[in-house]
Amino acid sequence: MHNYLTPNFSFAPMLPIRAEGSHVWDDNGQEYIDLAGGIAVNALGHCHPLLINALMEQAHKLWHISNIYTTQPAQNLAERLVKHTFAEQVFFCNSGAEANEAAFKLARKYARDHFPDTGKHEIIACINGFHGRTLFTVSVGGQPKYSNDFAPLPAGIRHIPFNDVAAIDAAVNDKTCAVVIEPIQGESGVLPVTEAFLQAARRACDRHQALLILDEVQTGMGRTGKLFAHQYYDIRPDIVSAAKALGCGIPIGAMLTTEAVGRSFTPGSHGSTFGGNPLACAVGCAAFDIINTPETLQNVLRQGEKLKEGLQELSAASGVFAQVRGQGLLLGCVMSDNYNGRAAQLMQLALQHGLLVLVAGNNVLRFAPSLLLTDADLQTGLQRLKAAIKAFVHI
Repeated sequence: MHNYLTPNFSFAPMLPIRAEGSHVWDDNGQEYIDLAGGIAVNALGHCHPLLINALMEQAHKLWHISNIYTTQPAQNLAERLVKHTFAEQVFFCNSGAEANEAAFKLARKYARDHFPDTGKHEIIACINGFHGRTLFTVSVGGQPKYSNDFAPLPAGIRHIPFNDVAAIDAAVNDKTCAVVIEPIQGESGVLPVTEAFLQAARRACDRHQALLILDEVQTGMGRTGKLFAHQYYDIRPDIVSAAKALGCGIPIGAMLTTEAVGRSFTPGSHGSTFGGNPLACAVGCAAFDIINTPETLQNVLRQGEKLKEGLQELSAASGVFAQVRGQGLLLGCVMSDNYNGRAAQLMQLALQHGLLVLVAGNNVLRFAPSLLLTDADLQTGLQRLKAAIKAFVHI
């Protein structure tokens, strides 16, 4: 098949045609077990019937009306997010990058509104963080490989080591408008935050009147066994970004915040043509009502433990992995020294054995399957990974 798209993606050598639950079929009829979840997007698997019903029902009512108006689906989804989180207000957009872009702009606008003429504008972020691919968000993300080609970059951004309490205490000052942290650094290796680091960030922000932003684009919406990962900690953020699983495959992002902070987004200060789209919000409501239940969240914890145990058993038997880490159904297998930097090679072999997985950096195999993952699909996936590992170690 001829590719008419720009060459910034290296597509896998298979063409997905249809999918259901944790199963995907290509144009040759081959079936795959999906433990990648569209990079943590397909939180309820593929083509969940209740989401299809929500989409079809809304499709017969209203698709788009512009942000001159609000809509009932947008208000319904925002109400769900407010009632079950710290937030009091929600801004809708189309992606995680846009949600983070809104968060960073709001932080600077809030600082300008409340501390005029003080130069309070600096954002403190973490080395190896990932917050999106817009120029602002790729600059805040602490990975030069994603930003170097687009210099000069926006100024006023500093990076510190992840989980370094002393570093955050030293970095935050009266010029800081915000600190941004991922509860689990997903793209750089599935690295969980420590409670001490989060608490230090909260104290530093309070001390210097800065905002604490938590990027939950990948960890939000049940991925770790709670609606949002920061709910495991005694921490109250000022802003949280969400996307990916929020629409379970329909593009939607959200920035959650308090009323005190959100009021800095005055009319005309920020916007999104498609943000709060009725189709996306209707699906988001249906997804929320399935995800935010004890049954789904317990399944995440239960299946996450089973998957982790299965991966550890494969590690012990093969010596391919040095560590299995993560939380809930966001797990990463760190390649051992003998296989350092070869995670992508193992991912390709897994594909050849009928299994969809991910990488995080060049040294971690990443798993982000459906939150509704069944025992049967989990075991089949592990069996296929075992076969891929057997081929991998004999290369």
